[in-house]
Amino acid sequence: MSQAALSLLLAGLAYLLGNRSSPTVTLDSATVTGLSSGSVNEFLGIPFAQPPTGQLRFQLPQALPPYDASFSATAYGPACPQQATEIPVVSGLPAATLDYLTLLNNSIVITPAAEDCLTLNVIAPSDATPESKLPVVVWIYGGAFEVGTTKGYNGPVIVEKAVSLGIPTIFVSINYRLNAFGFLASQEVKDAGVGNLGLRDQRLALYWVQKYINAFGGDPTKVTIWGESAGAISAALHMVTNDGNPDGLFRAAFMQSGSPFPVGDILKGQKYYDALVSETRCSSASDTLQCLREVPYETLLDAVNKSPNLFSYQSTVLAWQPRVDGIFLTDEPQKLIEQGSVADVPFVTGSCDDEGTLFSFSTLNITTDTQFEEYLQTYRFPEAPPTTIQELMKFYPADISQGSPFDTGMLNAITPQFKRIAAFQGDVTFEAPRRFFLQHRSGKQPLWTYVTKRLKTFPVLGSFHSSDLMNVYGGGDMASYLVRFVNNLDPNGGTDLYWPQYTTAKPHMLEFLDGPIPQALTEDTYRVEAMEFLTSVMSEYPL
Repeated sequence: MSQAALSLLLAGLAYLLGNRSSPTVTLDSATVTGLSSGSVNEFLGIPFAQPPTGQLRFQLPQALPPYDASFSATAYGPACPQQATEIPVVSGLPAATLDYLTLLNNSIVITPAAEDCLTLNVIAPSDATPESKLPVVVWIYGGAFEVGTTKGYNGPVIVEKAVSLGIPTIFVSINYRLNAFGFLASQEVKDAGVGNLGLRDQRLALYWVQKYINAFGGDPTKVTIWGESAGAISAALHMVTNDGNPDGLFRAAFMQSGSPFPVGDILKGQKYYDALVSETRCSSASDTLQCLREVPYETLLDAVNKSPNLFSYQSTVLAWQPRVDGIFLTDEPQKLIEQGSVADVPFVTGSCDDEGTLFSFSTLNITTDTQFEEYLQTYRFPEAPPTTIQELMKFYPADISQGSPFDTGMLNAITPQFKRIAAFQGDVTFEAPRRFFLQHRSGKQPLWTYVTKRLKTFPVLGSFHSSDLMNVYGGGDMASYLVRFVNNLDPNGGTDLYWPQYTTAKPHMLEFLDGPIPQALTEDTYRVEAMEFLTSVMSEYPL
């Protein structure tokens, strides 16, 4: 081979390798450069809205003008402002539990964080083109509407799993405003029409997907929304907003540990708003909301950090959460479900068996029936009569063998009331709303539900909240069910156990198990009377 021919060959190889290492897409008149990572291309930190800073703080997200300048999309954008939070870690816990809680505390609050945070990420098979028309799954992270970011979730695993199953899929993950920055609630907020900003951010990101996903090889008519915890609750609330009209934004939903839950009017957040106004010295302002827009970022964040968080004493009674604002949520979610204001799309919703254990470390000082009763009356249902609280306690008794971690007998009772509180916390926040949602949509659309009982022997925590993330983002069997559902609107089709649809007549439920039999079928009939009563109380006294 001549020197000239060799030079041409090397130049051609360099060109090909260069293209492979730096994939590009065209958005409007801009060229966006991403990363090549094995069999996938990653486009990270793409802005989808104007920065919600300055006078756009506490305002509805604003769409970007057409992209007109090329940019690099090779790193995740900063997380949205995070609320300081920490799980109480007590001495005497088993070493494995202590190690996990310490690890979790070290990872809860993500940095770097900034107000200019409304970015998303697109991960696609490396051979995807605008002609591919691949299904799309949009991930909404959890974190109690207080913390979270897209960075910690391994999207390439999902894309690689889909490719390996012969059903290639595109993965999108989106940032959204959190805590007071995204869920400020008060009369002032209601009057200004700026409630539920975090959900509005998500909605705008879904519109971005409609407009631009084709450039990455995606089909905008084949979008599934998917989330865990607050992300699953968010997905569920997108199903009940807009009179149940998804506006073409999604055709299915996959929800892990989260359903439409009973939140009340936006005025129920007034006391947290007032405290924020006081902490930032905005009390004397004629327009306190405008004053909050002008408070220095660090001052506002310090004030947010003084508000209750998920691991404060009131636990899952969240200070900052979606509420009925009359616009995005026109009524309490349970009432919207009863009215039929639900998107008519297939959905999967499931939970971990011991959802409440992780949220019951802040109340270890509750050791008697009287203290538990006082806690329920003071923090969870302050407007309920004492007789209602006492009846509720009968459904969640002090009997250790009936508490959570469930089916562990006398084990894991680190205090006389821990397993009781954990059982209540899991049902009130996750299990009862999930079952209510399924029962009201049975026969109206294709439904599937699951429970994961993996890690059941994990000391004190059992099959704890978020433990199923290891299954799906670890590329396990839940990931297979997920990508088949995204592609075919049915989780079945592979070698995994056949997963029947849920109906009230036949409440089929898939169990994920440890041991030689990884999946089994059961029925969603546990704690029926307890959850029915709990649902009625929650509906009458929403948060």
